[in-house]
Amino acid sequence: MSETVRLTPEEMTDLSLKVLTHVGYGPDHAQAIARMLTTCQMDDCQSHGLFRLFMCVQTMQAGKIDGHAQPQVASSGTAIVRVDAQGGMSLLAFQTGLPRLIEKARSHGIAAMAINRCFHFSALWPEVEALSAKGLAAMAMVPSHSWVAPAGGTRGSLGTNPLAFSWPRMGQDPFTFDFATSAFARGEIELYKRAGKPLPEGVAIDKDGNPTTDPQAALDGAMLTFGGYKGSALSIMIELLAGPLIDDLTSLESMEFAQGTGGAPYHGDIIIAFDPDQFSGGRRPANDARAERLFADILDQGARLPSQRRFAARARNTARGYAEIPAQLHRDLLALLD
Repeated sequence: MSETVRLTPEEMTDLSLKVLTHVGYGPDHAQAIARMLTTCQMDDCQSHGLFRLFMCVQTMQAGKIDGHAQPQVASSGTAIVRVDAQGGMSLLAFQTGLPRLIEKARSHGIAAMAINRCFHFSALWPEVEALSAKGLAAMAMVPSHSWVAPAGGTRGSLGTNPLAFSWPRMGQDPFTFDFATSAFARGEIELYKRAGKPLPEGVAIDKDGNPTTDPQAALDGAMLTFGGYKGSALSIMIELLAGPLIDDLTSLESMEFAQGTGGAPYHGDIIIAFDPDQFSGGRRPANDARAERLFADILDQGARLPSQRRFAARARNTARGYAEIPAQLHRDLLALLD
């Protein structure tokens, strides 16, 4: 068993804040990022927990991000909330626009938030769960860099293009999923590389378009979508909804913007919120019961709901007051402060 280090939520947040401020993030961005990293780590979400501090550092070192940018929310009488991240990380922009999105969803029944001109590296489930915690159903989508080949293709045209959804459940953890439309998340391949492990078959091709299980060859080549043409079509849909629809960049354009400097992709983020009270015509309790019957039938077969393991990890880590990360990762993170 590899050596691990135990960190309390306070220690995770403190370490994150020290690293982020050390490299140039202002206090508002540092707090928003640290909160998200701690949340993911407490859920044992290794690929989007403290490990993501490396990408935050790389993004700042690339010289394009504004670590002190203050998001601007445009006034609108429609059901659309537009937030200009001003070239900063998406997390502070999301927090800034969230109250307006909730207000508009309850007013109109459905509302959307378009975050523009943001750098994005984070998991999407914290965004949709922030809405389901308020009794709203929600979905979120983002492009990334063109690391992923379309089905039948030989080079990257699409992003990892995650899709997240959360459904509120009274007195229970929400029904939530958050997955990349690529067969693997980019961060997972990086973790396989750090661990010196081969990738599963069917998740990547090398720069010549040949199948590979070598993490570095995959990073130099292209990833593949899950489910062949079905995953590819979903990925293209996300490119369109989180790109041209909201007047922002596709994954190809994000890659061009980066000019090989590395760090987080630069693009937009779309979040859609639904008010079950209005959509059900005021019959929410009866329809919540119908949803619960569906969940119960799934569980009765021995299947599990998405995020069950993550929620179990959250409960376990919260009860004991800490989460574990690899000791080498901890050493590498401390080295960022040198």
